[in-house]
Amino acid sequence: MTTDYDAKNVAEPHKKVPASITQEILRAVASIEYGSVEIVIHDGRVVQIECREKIRLNQNKLNERKA
Repeated sequence: MTTDYDAKNVAEPHKKVPASITQEILRAVASIEYGSVEIVIHDGRVVQIECREKIRLNQNKLNERKA
């Protein structure tokens, strides 16, 4: 059985994200070189922004710093 959903009936109207939250998300993305940013939403509201940064170790770069 297949059901065709009309996007108008399934999706709620676009919710506006406050500028302060948008800025926090952009700041989180800009602050890490490798990793991820996760946005946690409850009841349609952003409640948490999690940053996971990975530190990539390149042995050649470490040796160049010592020289």
